[in-house]
Amino acid sequence: MSAAKKRKATKTDSAWFRGVFSWLFGPGRLALIVVVLFAAFAGGTYLAWMKLKGRILGSPEYRLDPQEVEITPLPDWIHGDLREDVFRDPALDGPLSIMDDDLAERIARAFARHPWVAKVVRVSKHHPASVQVELEYRRPVCMVEVPGGLFPVDVEGYLLPGRDFSPGEAARYPRISGVERMPIGPPGSRWPDSKVIGGAEIAAALGPAWEAMRLQRIVPLAADPAVAAVGGVVGGDSSRRKTPRRSVEPFFALVTRGGTRILWGYAPGAGAIGELTVEEKVARLKRYLADHDTLDGRGGRRQELDVRTMPPSVAR
Repeated sequence: MSAAKKRKATKTDSAWFRGVFSWLFGPGRLALIVVVLFAAFAGGTYLAWMKLKGRILGSPEYRLDPQEVEITPLPDWIHGDLREDVFRDPALDGPLSIMDDDLAERIARAFARHPWVAKVVRVSKHHPASVQVELEYRRPVCMVEVPGGLFPVDVEGYLLPGRDFSPGEAARYPRISGVERMPIGPPGSRWPDSKVIGGAEIAAALGPAWEAMRLQRIVPLAADPAVAAVGGVVGGDSSRRKTPRRSVEPFFALVTRGGTRILWGYAPGAGAIGELTVEEKVARLKRYLADHDTLDGRGGRRQELDVRTMPPSVAR
């Protein structure tokens, strides 16, 4: 390097150093002090948190006890301690803190696995340590009679915990007979049998009218292939939830306590073309009952009726 270039480089370095020195001890001093103080504060806070983290999270105001988990009030048909059942889940084993980032998600998954829970709507954490869980529960609509006993199901055919029903309570529910296959899954799984699913839909549609009509059971008859339209609708009302197409559907009959058989037809979710709506079928049965005081024949004799040939309801 030539002498001229060396002098030029030295002059440039000197000017840069003087500029930095002037900025640090002039207008830049305040900014530098702020940066240094912030870094020191952040570092000190992090070290303090790492040292005290276990003690803070373990304090009563952050530690979550299962008794501090509030759930949607249980309906009359659930007799067990659902919350206690859920907190036996391995995912909730060990100390719990509301400061855990994944606590709400773990609690939601544990409740969703319970057979009585249809949907976990919301899980929210609160301080001091408490959690609120909003749930939608499954509702039993009938009992399925198989050689192994009686099994409760909801309107979609989900198997429910049988331990929550005494023999007297089970006897008050509509009963589906003529089902050959046992459930293949535990409570909380769907019974993959169109006889069970269709019968449950009919039981739910009849509701309180079941007892007034003195009905005893729902019986699936011969199954017909491909009777379903593009999609069935649970309850026969287009405003309700649509169900997937079902390619094979049984034809159902109702049997009264006196032995009268009433041909019902296909289940609401079958979507069978030309079938009366479920509302019209129930209305026709109610009208017949009002006109005759019973669905049985004179003197309580058994007879055979067909809901499709009954007089239409007044509204229709």
